[in-house]
Amino acid sequence: MISYPPIDKLLEKVDSRYSLAILAAKRAHELESGSFEMLDKYKSGKTVGMALEEIADGKVEIDPTSDLKEQDAEAIDQAEQYKQAEQDNEKKTDQQDN
Repeated sequence: MISYPPIDKLLEKVDSRYSLAILAAKRAHELESGSFEMLDKYKSGKTVGMALEEIADGKVEIDPTSDLKEQDAEAIDQAEQYKQAEQDNEKKTDQQDN
């Protein structure tokens, strides 16, 4: 169970616990993938805690105008991960050849 940031503060920023869980999970995934950190200092060392701190601070929000469906967003994420993996493999191959 999370103790910081308080759930009351988080629910002031997001309309439901479900939305909060999805938003925090997506942001935590971005942080794990190397996305930039939005706060100067975090109390939590874990990516989900960091994501929750960013949400509480108002740095991460749900875009109410987006009509992108979850399934489509996941497909975009997978395509980007695949592309990044290919680039990483190319770099390794180039380094091995030199």
